Amino acid sequence: MAGDADGAERMRSLASVRRAREREREKRKGGVQEQARIAREVVIPDVITVGELANRMATRGVEVIKFLMRQGVMLKINDVIDNDTAELVATEFGHTVKRVSEADVEEGFIGAEDIDDHLEPRPPVVTVMGHVDHGKTSLLDALRSTDVVAGEHGGITQHIGAYQVRLENGQAVTFLDTPGHAAFSAMRMRGANVTDIVVLVVAADDGVMPQTVEAINHARSAGAPIIVAINKIDKPGADPTRVINELLQHEIVVESLGGDTQAIEVSATQKLGLDDLIEAILLQAEVLDLKANPDRTADGVVIEAKLDRGRGAVSTVLVKRGTLKRGDIVVAGDTFGRVRALLNERGEQLDSAGPSVPVEVLGLDGTPAPGEPFAVVENEARARELTAYRVRVKREKSGSPVAGASLADMMARLADKKVSELPLVIKADVQGSAEAIVGSLDKLATDEVRARIILSGAGAISESDVMLAKGAGSPIIGFNVRASKQAQALAEREGVEIRYYAIIYDLIDDIKGVLSGMLAPIQRETFLGNAEVLQVFDITKVGRVAGCRVTEGVVRKGARVRIIRQDVVVLELGTLQTLKRFKDEVNEVNAGQECGMHFGFQDIKVGDTIECFTLEEVKRSL
Repeated sequence: MAGDADGAERMRSLASVRRAREREREKRKGGVQEQARIAREVVIPDVITVGELANRMATRGVEVIKFLMRQGVMLKINDVIDNDTAELVATEFGHTVKRVSEADVEEGFIGAEDIDDHLEPRPPVVTVMGHVDHGKTSLLDALRSTDVVAGEHGGITQHIGAYQVRLENGQAVTFLDTPGHAAFSAMRMRGANVTDIVVLVVAADDGVMPQTVEAINHARSAGAPIIVAINKIDKPGADPTRVINELLQHEIVVESLGGDTQAIEVSATQKLGLDDLIEAILLQAEVLDLKANPDRTADGVVIEAKLDRGRGAVSTVLVKRGTLKRGDIVVAGDTFGRVRALLNERGEQLDSAGPSVPVEVLGLDGTPAPGEPFAVVENEARARELTAYRVRVKREKSGSPVAGASLADMMARLADKKVSELPLVIKADVQGSAEAIVGSLDKLATDEVRARIILSGAGAISESDVMLAKGAGSPIIGFNVRASKQAQALAEREGVEIRYYAIIYDLIDDIKGVLSGMLAPIQRETFLGNAEVLQVFDITKVGRVAGCRVTEGVVRKGARVRIIRQDVVVLELGTLQTLKRFKDEVNEVNAGQECGMHFGFQDIKVGDTIECFTLEEVKRSL
């Protein structure tokens, strides 16, 4: 009886095993269909891990792996798949798919265009452009009471200034002053891109110059109307007619010649014609019918940014739409922060800034790049999300290889390490100046030498900058900034050179000189003379000595020689060691005379020609 019970139990166990196997087989065949009973909306980003996809579908990870294996793809739970594969898997499991991209975080950063009902007139934004030393800043100083030129080194404006001039009739005009030097081309371009009207300053005694032409091109590309201010008309050599005729070559036809460009003759120092210039600007602004909605969240453009000791990161921004208030959370580039203070160009505290108002903003966590759009966002979480994405994109771009560079190109560059690099750490007072310096130094690069920028940024020179320069073996360039006391002491201790500059010309010229010194000198050969071998003598303990006649020029002891046989160079030797005339050692032998030579070469033959020459090194410059 016991044996029968055991057998029955064994039989039941085998049957249950079979049933379990059958269930498993059916489950494997129809697993996907079973899962399809509960359909979900699955959010799929650009890339996703297998495990995360399984979680979002509320499915066991092993089921997803099995499905992928049946498709011929062998993956582990933590492997990453692209959005196309993830969509295929989710669809097969019966779910609907919503694809999202990381870049979607940028949507809605700059708000939609305003409708006409809410628009109100706004002051015009006027960019003053022109060549170096044509009197742009002096003209602005004449238009407003404060004197900017006195604070600029050598009378040169080296970063964008933003000022608002309030007129007696209550109207306001916002002016952007842009540097005229060639290095600041990018800054001038940014000036043109945020402006409504361009005032082109041309000196009456100098005429149209290269940066004047460049300013015309920037204004055209931005689609901004141009008003020509012919400055320095009080100077003896002033000739406004010449300026008007030169502008014709660049398709700028003034009103006096039947064109549509206003030309105003002014003198910044004598304060002549300023009312006419303001009237011309207001007339042009009236034609443009400039309007903006002040009752919305603010957005605009960063004009400049700098690090100020005591105040932290200070950004000069131009509000384009809406009203920027204290306490707003602002995102600009990859920086964000709550606005702690708003200051106008006179240093006065403001509670808010409306359209076309330039203000300094305190409170950002860094210095955004000039030209970056800024906007107010609803909360800190949104600001962090935006900046984290932008920082990540920036890091990926800087870490990625140069576009279009193949592996063969990279290997060739590594093999051909002839490029000498000058490492530099650059710190400037504002971000725009640092950018301009880096751009100018990049233009100096050749196939043999170049400046390698280890770091460029705004703010005072710190101890971390000194340690970075020490590690890279580079000097530190300070443009309108100084090192802190601790950084100065550390630099002296570590032997790091800090060079200070106030004018960009001097900086570029100095670096150009250093790079020129790094260029390999040219070897220049100077022909001295030829000698023909008449006879060869074997002298004990000395070797073979050539008896020669100088046929051309002069043969000189210590000069370099090469042996030519039947018009083919047999050997190029070092220096001519021994030169004798009869029994006397001589320094040189002239044409037509005979001499004996010894230079350690034993295979000399009668009829050989000995060419004598010198080599000199010639320094090169960029």
